[in-house]
Amino acid sequence: MSATDSSGIDPAHRQTASAVRLEWGPTGAGAVAAGCDVAVVVDVLSFTTTLTVALDLGITVLPYAWKDSRAEAYAAERDAVLAVGRLEARQWRAGVSLSPASLAALGPDHGIERIVLPSPNGSAISFALRDSGCTVVGASLRNALAVGAWVASQVESGALVAVVPAGERWSDGSLRPSVEDLWGAGAVLSSLGRLVDMSSWSPEARAAATAYDAVRATIKDELIACASGAELVDKGFASDVWIAAETGVSEVVPVLTDDAFGDATRE
Repeated sequence: MSATDSSGIDPAHRQTASAVRLEWGPTGAGAVAAGCDVAVVVDVLSFTTTLTVALDLGITVLPYAWKDSRAEAYAAERDAVLAVGRLEARQWRAGVSLSPASLAALGPDHGIERIVLPSPNGSAISFALRDSGCTVVGASLRNALAVGAWVASQVESGALVAVVPAGERWSDGSLRPSVEDLWGAGAVLSSLGRLVDMSSWSPEARAAATAYDAVRATIKDELIACASGAELVDKGFASDVWIAAETGVSEVVPVLTDDAFGDATRE
């Protein structure tokens, strides 16, 4: 076996022989995004889904680390509304939360320009990657086709790409790879694979595309039935799962510039 590098990661796990790579969670993001030009972060339930809903409404999104006591001050300094967790929003009757349904309910006359949207997975990973030197993109099932097309244009220009399904967390804080993020990553990669040659991709990236293609026709039912979807339904957030399952309905391509996500298609 090859020796680990200074970060403790075996070089093989960086997938550097591949032009398109895939690895899970924050540690995986740091491993495969190093040296890449584009990093696509996928957190279907729900950061990147909520991100697409916000951008469709013309709201700029600032990612932030989860449960950071400085989040309120961070939002105030940037003249932004701080979104809270779903359960907190229900308890406090707050209007803006990580729930995509909470944003969708605002309607077009919401009057909100910027939100700070913390999450323990997709948002935290995006926040951590913002100074990595690669372009950070947010993808979900809702905008997978648009992101796939945008990434294809980057690949055709020679870009190296890392796709990062965020995953969830067990109660002890360890990573729980989640099938909804595998499907979300796979939806982007399946779209991309119809536009560019897949022969230089890592097996991990090709496997994600195959996993999505296997459930493409029944993705709504699969998303509701998977563990993360069932958990949200049981907690009264079925509408979040329905919105997350709306595959290909959004044309936004969220790109992180400095500290905020904006839509690359409007630039």
